Amino acid sequence: MKLSLTLWLLGFMLKRALRRKPRFREQLERMRGLDWGVATEDLSIARYYRMAPHGITTGKGLPVDLDLELRFRDQDTALRILKKPTQQAFLDGMVAGDVRLVGDSADMNKLQKLLKYL
Repeated sequence: MKLSLTLWLLGFMLKRALRRKPRFREQLERMRGLDWGVATEDLSIARYYRMAPHGITTGKGLPVDLDLELRFRDQDTALRILKKPTQQAFLDGMVAGDVRLVGDSADMNKLQKLLKYL
């Protein structure tokens, strides 16, 4: 339940940042959008985010056409890492097998740069 609420809140914060923060908008325009998602490995909790300069949409589940997916071993691991989403936390999670990245790691770097402006 906590992870579902956290991911919903993330979508709310992304939409708010698009409206209120010019640096966030500029970075998103440079990227020309990014489609990404977060889920547990068993897909019991999953949410996607489609970000474009004209708007952000979010919803439950993981469509197959996403640029990037972050898959976490379980809810507790996801919450621990997402509370402090540093590059080192993700690297440590990948080494420990707690986080799996599906997609291009360059998209992960883009996402981290964008989330700095949240």
